[in-house]
Amino acid sequence: MIENQIIARVRNEGRTWLTEIESKELLREAGINVIDTRMAKSKDEAIRLSQELGFPVVLKVVSPAILHKSDAGGVKVGIGTAKQVAKAYDDIWGAVGKKHPGAVIEGVSVQKMARPGVEVIIGMSKDIEFGPLVMFGLGGIWVEVLKDVSFRIAPLTRRDAREMIREIKGYPLLEGYRGKESVDVSNLEDYLLKVSDFVERNPAIKELDLNPIFAYSDSAVAVDARVILESLQNGTRR
Repeated sequence: MIENQIIARVRNEGRTWLTEIESKELLREAGINVIDTRMAKSKDEAIRLSQELGFPVVLKVVSPAILHKSDAGGVKVGIGTAKQVAKAYDDIWGAVGKKHPGAVIEGVSVQKMARPGVEVIIGMSKDIEFGPLVMFGLGGIWVEVLKDVSFRIAPLTRRDAREMIREIKGYPLLEGYRGKESVDVSNLEDYLLKVSDFVERNPAIKELDLNPIFAYSDSAVAVDARVILESLQNGTRR
């Protein structure tokens, strides 16, 4: 198997953690809809990219050493003007510098804020005995609070994907609970199948999370992504 160029580059740098931008680029290649995210290596570049993408925007720290960006003060949302972008950029560098002194910071990611939708998560982790396990559930903070998730062993069939979505207790939210917008469930099934196919074709991937995915009546988009590779000691390079 020819290793993906992004994975190969990360390997060559001695890393197992992909940045958010690398993760999104990798998943976009797999046909998974992720929100357009750009890298800014300076304050002026962050302002320019924000203006190109259109306000409001979200800024996030980009660093392979920082996995939990929000906990480090590395995320700013709802930024509506160039002046606010400049302040958010400075605030992120200041907060991250205090929480993670010495961490290599590549810059900040800039992305347009997605319109609110039902938040879901799709993930994958490897089980020693069964191999890749694909997960689906309510996303955002709800996955940590409610742990309302379902699992299947990859590769998934369409029936697997359909059952996974309908198994969670929060499924009524996807149907349009109390007059809310219903979600295109078949589109989420496609997401699950694409993730399943993606991890089958890329055995170097140990874990991935798309969280949250904002699901709508006619589409869905992943606004954050995380990918972790197997260590080379596990013999995954091919």
